[in-house]
Amino acid sequence: MTAPPAAAWQRILYGAAIFLGAGLLFLIEPVLAKAILPRFGGSAGVWTTCMLFYQVVLLAGYLYAHWLSRFFSHRAQATIHVGLLALSLVLMPVAVPVAPPRSEPLIEILALLASSIGLPFLLLSSTSPLLQSWFHGSAGGAFPYRLYAVSNTASLVALLAYPFAIEPALALRTQFLAWSAGYAAFALLAAAAALGIYRARGRTEPEPAAPVARSTRAAWLLLAACPAILWITVANRLSLSVAAIPFLWVLPLSIYLLSLILCFHSGRWYQPRLYRWLVPPALIALSIVLVRTSAGIARERGFEWALAAFSICLFVCCMFCHGELARRKPLSGGATVYYLTLAAGGAAGAVFVGLVAPLIFRDYLELPFAIVLCLCLAIALLFGLSSRKMIARLVVTCAAAFIVGVLPGARDHRVHARNFYGALEVTESGTLDDRYRSLYNGSILHGIQAMAADKRKWATTYYGPESGAGLAIRSRTPGPAKVGVVGLGVGTLAAYARPGDVYRFYEINPLVATIAKHEFRYLAEAAGKVDVVVGDGRIALEREQPGNFDVLVIDAFSGDAIPIHLLTVEAFRLYRRHLKKDGIIAVHITNKYIDLSPVLERVANEIGYETLLVRNSSDPARHINFSEWIVLTSNLSFIGRHMPQVWRPATRRGLRLWTDDYSNLLAALR
Repeated sequence: MTAPPAAAWQRILYGAAIFLGAGLLFLIEPVLAKAILPRFGGSAGVWTTCMLFYQVVLLAGYLYAHWLSRFFSHRAQATIHVGLLALSLVLMPVAVPVAPPRSEPLIEILALLASSIGLPFLLLSSTSPLLQSWFHGSAGGAFPYRLYAVSNTASLVALLAYPFAIEPALALRTQFLAWSAGYAAFALLAAAAALGIYRARGRTEPEPAAPVARSTRAAWLLLAACPAILWITVANRLSLSVAAIPFLWVLPLSIYLLSLILCFHSGRWYQPRLYRWLVPPALIALSIVLVRTSAGIARERGFEWALAAFSICLFVCCMFCHGELARRKPLSGGATVYYLTLAAGGAAGAVFVGLVAPLIFRDYLELPFAIVLCLCLAIALLFGLSSRKMIARLVVTCAAAFIVGVLPGARDHRVHARNFYGALEVTESGTLDDRYRSLYNGSILHGIQAMAADKRKWATTYYGPESGAGLAIRSRTPGPAKVGVVGLGVGTLAAYARPGDVYRFYEINPLVATIAKHEFRYLAEAAGKVDVVVGDGRIALEREQPGNFDVLVIDAFSGDAIPIHLLTVEAFRLYRRHLKKDGIIAVHITNKYIDLSPVLERVANEIGYETLLVRNSSDPARHINFSEWIVLTSNLSFIGRHMPQVWRPATRRGLRLWTDDYSNLLAALR
């Protein structure tokens, strides 16, 4: 029996349920990751593990939707789904335990996410394909792929709403409560849609899946994986080599979602004839901007041009992949298989970037891999395999673009290695009299040491004698001192050590610790005792007894990225516990895009400390860079001695105190 056309109320009900479900799905991701960050430390590891969880459970949700639609009648599907929705409401409101980690962080994060949000996330993930299947079953006609565009529109709205509206206004606990209330509303909408299934007069048996050729499934999988790899790697490249400013990852993901919305809303947005002309130059331009940002040219000349180039090229490539996906969608049976394959492709792309690539590549080669994959798909789907001349032209042009871009930025490197936290490179440059060794993470400089025997003890880059750290360490009393440093780099601050001093460095990346010990001489030639603790600085300090530090230096920044969990009032209460009565905290805040001085001024007022803003000029002859530091202390003698040289940090009216429950980077933008 053919189902009657959908009534207006059905379209509204299904559209509202899918829109709300997709929005909640995207909102809970940053909320949970932010909530567990202070507990585990190391934002890169936390975000990568969370992304892995989300992609795997998203795939499981699509698999669940396919399983229901394939083996159960629509009424049985509705019964099972409503039962699981009711069970998931028992887990509301969502909460995250705050106990310190006891086992391997990767395993514990996955277990924590599964126990706190696993079932609701699974059901939200299944919403779009399952409800589209129900709508098709109750209303008949072609499969309602426009509802997939509705789902991605909601995802885009949620993506933009969180950093710009929700995070600045609500504390984490309130965010969890609001999300839980939204989930309850979603469960009611989904239950109402299920009730409509019981009343439907159309077919109630599962729809047989139309046979799909292996080549078609392979095309679906690759067309879904390629843009997933592209947006994640473009976001990584922008953060590592152009400018690691907050929210920059929002732009590539927004482009990715926008292309999905356009391609699945209407076939008019994607025209293959047009993209035959757009894709080749986009891939060539992407190749050129990739290698030029890898050489650090973008940071020297401004990041705007690279940001624009990345964005335009990413949009063209995503439109091509998603447009071809939309052209190949099944019109009736087999839609849940189609969605399942799309989810598998997205998950494969995320797993490749997050887990596989760091194991098999020494450098960030994910984006070149994605460019080659997109090129192969374009050759096969836009030009046809028989177009040999076009294939040769594309390959030669892309190879030439890589060569032209690489030549200006080639560096003579001693070490080139990569792990979970990033790709590290040690280079040696300069003249015979001024030979120096440098450590880079991507194109971001993490430290320099002069090689000449009479210059090896120079404190370079951001740690010169007039820097905040330099002033704090040099102001110590004549006796032996104890200095703690969160963030090792190449160990530059060990240059200040005197006989009898104790320096304790905390470094989350074990590869950085290995390189600092074997490629640089600061640690080995320090006059005092030097210890290196591998692990997140805040977590390590929480586990240790009070250290009675004279000076505690906080310098765990990667380029312009902000480790928020090290800057909250809870973190500074911990630092104060590890300081002597007149101890000094020096926080490195050099940043082109974020002004952290008002944030730290607010925190200092809360814990009863005074603050000073210390700026030092660059000195290229001694390899000293301009830097900004905030010094926090109750040591009035230190403040009195240095007031003529330094400034009081700026205050910002209405700025809320940063806590583990609340932070707002938008309010700190310059």
